[in-house]
Amino acid sequence: MDEKDVSDQYHVFGHPKTPKPIDSDVRVEPNAPLQPENPVSTHLYKRRWLVVMLFSSYSLCNSYQWIQYGIINNIFMRFYDVTSFTIDWLSMVYMLMYIPLIFPVTWLLDKKGLRVIALAATALNCAGTWIKVASVRPDLFPVTFLGQATSSVAQVFILGMPSRIASVWFGTKEVSTACAIGVFGNQLGIAIGFLVPPILVPNVEDMDELANHIRVMFYITAGVSTVLFILVITVFQEQPDIPPTQAQAAARLIPAESSSYMKSILSLLRNRAFVLLILSYGLNVGSFYAVSTLLNRMIIMCYPGQEVAAGRIGLTIVIAGMVGSLICGVWLDRSKTYKFFMTGYLPLGFEFAVELTYPESEGTSSGLLNCSAQETKSTMCWSQTNWQCKNVFGIIFTICQGKIIDDFGTLAGNLFLCAFLLLGTIITDFP
Repeated sequence: MDEKDVSDQYHVFGHPKTPKPIDSDVRVEPNAPLQPENPVSTHLYKRRWLVVMLFSSYSLCNSYQWIQYGIINNIFMRFYDVTSFTIDWLSMVYMLMYIPLIFPVTWLLDKKGLRVIALAATALNCAGTWIKVASVRPDLFPVTFLGQATSSVAQVFILGMPSRIASVWFGTKEVSTACAIGVFGNQLGIAIGFLVPPILVPNVEDMDELANHIRVMFYITAGVSTVLFILVITVFQEQPDIPPTQAQAAARLIPAESSSYMKSILSLLRNRAFVLLILSYGLNVGSFYAVSTLLNRMIIMCYPGQEVAAGRIGLTIVIAGMVGSLICGVWLDRSKTYKFFMTGYLPLGFEFAVELTYPESEGTSSGLLNCSAQETKSTMCWSQTNWQCKNVFGIIFTICQGKIIDDFGTLAGNLFLCAFLLLGTIITDFP
């Protein structure tokens, strides 16, 4: 124990009640609900910051890969001799893989815990990067697609984690800030994915030189992902020995078999406020994903040869969202008010979902939110979000906007997305 116990109030999701003085010898019967009359000792460990920063780092490495092909779409088109739409699928595969896998992965998170999920995420991420290293030849597009698909599976083990790490490791007044830090890594990775590939892989004519540039980029990513995998093996801990809050102490007393995963999902989908959050979150974040995937195409169509400029524009979009994420995360910890937009929506969407759906699992609520975001990018469908995530909003957002851009230009494509952003804003304010 390297810090004094700072959790001196019984506190569950923003509702404090003053307990009796804490007795470190108090024990709670396994079947007895935790009440203010029988509090247990709580403690905040400095290690919590190491855990969340390590998570943020491997989330960064994974999200960087999502956009590393799309932001230099025209260069990879020429190198692999494929269409622009084919390169778009190297981004959309991240959305596609999430839909069927999020529910089994969330179940695994609930049953096996944080460490198993972290090991799976970093192992898959590392494997995907090394497969890409072996794909740097014009006739090996299927290999590079396999590497990207492997990394996209790793993403499924990452996106639902911030709220769980925050609740397991952090004190009541730190939960939203910790969640924001977790999401910050993902957003920073996308920012680097916009900025770095156009610099590392210039649009040169010589194919051998181009292959060398691509190889260097892939080797750097593989090296970083390998180091992070080793760090997770040696450093990442399942949970602190002493819980950080009374709420977590209570959660540890609930037997795993007492909660039904399907019952949890159905309970969430019966929650009207949460369903509205799914729709709002999906429309907003899905629009961001579509813009990110198609940004190179939009810029190069109007300004040929400006790959680096396209990357800087993408960087600007993400940096603005990152600043909003951090500011809103701190504000939420202090005020518990929930108004947010676009990438600033990410940590607040996770935390608001946890607030709305307590005592359901943080991983389940976050998973459904992310599933909605993937849906919004892929299927412009008006069916309600459901736990099968059969209709994938996100991929169709990308496909539809790409088709509109090709046929009618970038202005029409952007107006298409603006209409759905307006709808998402209206739903956010819906009573």
